[in-house]
Amino acid sequence: MNIHDESKGLDRRVSDLERDQALTILAEAAADGRLTLEEHAERVAAAYSARTRGELDALLADLDGAPARALDIPAATDLRVVLGNDSRKGRWVVPRHLRASAVLGDCHLELQDALLSSERTVIEATAILGSITIYVPDGVNVVLTGTAVLGAKSSQLSGAPRSTTPMIEVRCTVMLGSVTVRPPDGKG
Repeated sequence: MNIHDESKGLDRRVSDLERDQALTILAEAAADGRLTLEEHAERVAAAYSARTRGELDALLADLDGAPARALDIPAATDLRVVLGNDSRKGRWVVPRHLRASAVLGDCHLELQDALLSSERTVIEATAILGSITIYVPDGVNVVLTGTAVLGAKSSQLSGAPRSTTPMIEVRCTVMLGSVTVRPPDGKG
């Protein structure tokens, strides 16, 4: 069987680097509004399971043939509040791992307009004499774990998530404070 070089490239197994590059293009397309959150989640899941270059190319075919500029998405980010207030809101790229801490302060993470860079995002939330509020869009699967000593950790989300991805795992450590996961203002 005689196969052209071009088709061999499509059947070539993809590397983790190529998969990450495809995820970056998908993330940019969602950030630009070319993909909805649901379309992004579906394509990210397909990219993670893609084995060949052809499968990845099919996921990107309708997104302006030219490669998108690379996003500088850190693997982890720290957000620390001490004796003050801080928030992340609007369009921003959420890394796979985010550490948020509030000591005698208040921290708000608004994810309703943010772009999740991974199918699974881990937020380590530490509140000591402070509070952390995480606003989550409808349909996102949230798992809340951890410990609260003389404080509270709570989820005000109602209803079942639309799918298993994207998933946000909130790992709490609370002392005399609170960590709250809730829908955006006006929805809960």
